Amino acid sequence: MLKPFATAAALFAASQAAHAAENVSSFTLENGLQVVVIEDDRAPVVTNMVWYKVGSADDPRGKSGIAHYLEHLMFKGTDELAPGEFSEIVAANGGQGNACTSYDFTGYFQRIASDRLETVIRMEADRMRDLVISQDDWLAERAVVLEERASRVENSPSALLGEQRTAALYLHHPYAVPIIGWRHELEALTREDALEFYERFYAPNNAILVVAGDTTREEVRRLAETHFGPLDPSVDLPDRERLSEPPHLSPRRVSLADPRVRQPYLSRTYLAPERDSGAQKTAAALTMLAELLGGGITSYFSQELELDEPVALSAGASYRGMALDDTTFSVYIVPTPSVTLEEAEARLDQAIADFLREGVDEEHLARIKAQIRASEIYRLDNQQGLARSYGAALTSGLTVDDVQAWPDVLESVTAEDVLAAAREGFRLERSVTATLLTTEEVSQ
Repeated sequence: MLKPFATAAALFAASQAAHAAENVSSFTLENGLQVVVIEDDRAPVVTNMVWYKVGSADDPRGKSGIAHYLEHLMFKGTDELAPGEFSEIVAANGGQGNACTSYDFTGYFQRIASDRLETVIRMEADRMRDLVISQDDWLAERAVVLEERASRVENSPSALLGEQRTAALYLHHPYAVPIIGWRHELEALTREDALEFYERFYAPNNAILVVAGDTTREEVRRLAETHFGPLDPSVDLPDRERLSEPPHLSPRRVSLADPRVRQPYLSRTYLAPERDSGAQKTAAALTMLAELLGGGITSYFSQELELDEPVALSAGASYRGMALDDTTFSVYIVPTPSVTLEEAEARLDQAIADFLREGVDEEHLARIKAQIRASEIYRLDNQQGLARSYGAALTSGLTVDDVQAWPDVLESVTAEDVLAAAREGFRLERSVTATLLTTEEVSQ
């Protein structure tokens, strides 16, 4: 009885996606700046994003956290703007702004009325090549970043364990280093470090401008050429070639005990392939695998570990497909109070083995695809989310075509594809198992 509706939903999603694709255009300025325009005139607002193809994995060795530190310093003014004035102007014009740093990108965002688009484009172009970092500002902002590390990482046993787990997973690749940086290296960062990083990587030929909302390709091209066009490209921009991982030959384990822990848990993270341009099928299968195993109350882990014979308060799986290099697939289990972590790990391993033996439930896979189709329709209505999906993808080695093809790639995944990805992915020698313990558990 559900098939006609499912077919109609699929056709509607396909038509929506096709309509959205028609409204997305891309071009490149002579100085190398790539521009993506997503036209949507349903509301008089725009989202303006500038993405730089540089993140924490591009930090020079020994200077971890510099990409994130520079993100903070980018709000400290130019020859034309006083420190903090960028954000003040955005707010005074009724807009909102933010920024973020990841392993592979640094992004700066504003959402503002469409008749104020030129204001934010002009200011972004200004700080792309004209940042001023005073002696007072760099010291004060370094203290802010150190305090951010203290509050987000050092005050969180779970975050501390996450750092140790990731550092153990990557034997050689810079993804092993936390985005925010190691404290002892943050404390040594200087104004000169920030300026050198800025002058090398913050350039039009290393950036992508994404504008979504109530505008046109022609208007964005005019504004981009006016404000970004005169900027010189970087002549010594390095290739994005990073240290590669050697073969992983043995599983690793890390454990952290902390008196602040109230709920122990176990997680295991596997090295996994990322989404690659023109070859996204394996990543799509891993995306489906994460949903099948840990996507809510109907998931395999929920049924096997939380409901049938409860040994877990919660259990799940996740896959971080958007990355430039090899990424991660993770599973976790939070045991009930009467179950030890050793018992929980054994049950988690058994659940994985059972899944591989029993195979994929075709009806469950079909339900997940229907949910993804529905979420794709909602995603097309989210101006900021849509713009972000293009920016994150393009700075991670994908193309506009890859972004638009992704829903169809997901739809094409079969049960056999998922099992093949699971058999290849669940290899203990490419994993780190991490446990978070209370101090009482360690003393027993």
